[in-house]
Amino acid sequence: MAFPEPKPRRPELPKKLLGTLECKQGAVRAVRFNVDGNYCLTCGSDKSLKLWNPYKGTLLKSYSGHGYEVLDAAGSFDNSQLCSCGGDKTVVLWDVATGQVIRKFRGHAGKVNCVEFNEEATVILSGSIDSSIRCWDCRSRRPDPIQILDEAKDGISSLKVSDHEILAGSVDGRVRRYDLRAGELYSDYIGSPITCVCFSKDGQCTLAASLDSTLRLLEKDTGELLGEYTGHKNVTYKMDCCLSERDTHVGSCSEDGKVYFWDLVEGSLMLALPVSNTAVQSLSFHPAEPCLLTASEGRVQLWREESFVVEEGAVA
Repeated sequence: MAFPEPKPRRPELPKKLLGTLECKQGAVRAVRFNVDGNYCLTCGSDKSLKLWNPYKGTLLKSYSGHGYEVLDAAGSFDNSQLCSCGGDKTVVLWDVATGQVIRKFRGHAGKVNCVEFNEEATVILSGSIDSSIRCWDCRSRRPDPIQILDEAKDGISSLKVSDHEILAGSVDGRVRRYDLRAGELYSDYIGSPITCVCFSKDGQCTLAASLDSTLRLLEKDTGELLGEYTGHKNVTYKMDCCLSERDTHVGSCSEDGKVYFWDLVEGSLMLALPVSNTAVQSLSFHPAEPCLLTASEGRVQLWREESFVVEEGAVA
């Protein structure tokens, strides 16, 4: 006898505070889950990069080698390497286990805002205030980038990479998507400086946050505007946006100290999560669970859904 499939649970939003990391690295400029969501990286204004187990609240390793504040970081698919970038104009490739610098890539003319690995972690892509995206080969000893994408007319604020695309947001108000298979560049004009871009999990849509306090959901292939989300405040700082683990909700940091979530389809505000008295600098949504990390001031907070129960023996 075949049993019916269990009914999928209604998507829940993370609103229960489970733990706080006192990062002790100045202002936390960015927080990022690793690929499987078991660990996280924090980028500090004190030039340090730190690796944590956020569920146990334990610091696993500190990485020092940047000459100025660290602005973004990412982990490789196998968790063996990290890349980071910062105000010292460099991109750094790290060995996770030893904490050693493997390579330092220099070439950007200004601070580097964002960094990503490609899927195989053979190439690092970095976006800078100098208006360029540079692609660095992790395996060669060449000091120069293998490719420079310089179509933007102003600084690159945000980058995402899929298996065959590069998505970039720029202060010039455009979202650009480089389709590497087709060799095509698609550009969508938003008008206000872009602070963050991301792909939906199903790869059909792109989400862009901009300094007019608006998130916009675009159909990837046509550029059609599918939804606009407002209610938060973002007029000054670079702020992260995200989609929830099942593409049901759209989320954003805000300068009023909250994190906002909207229903993706209806556009209605579902949650304004009070996080801090000052602007929420960065957020990261877990790849598979309704779990959220937020960074504000010098700390990172871990949030789960209301129904979440901490397992015996686990430390929240």
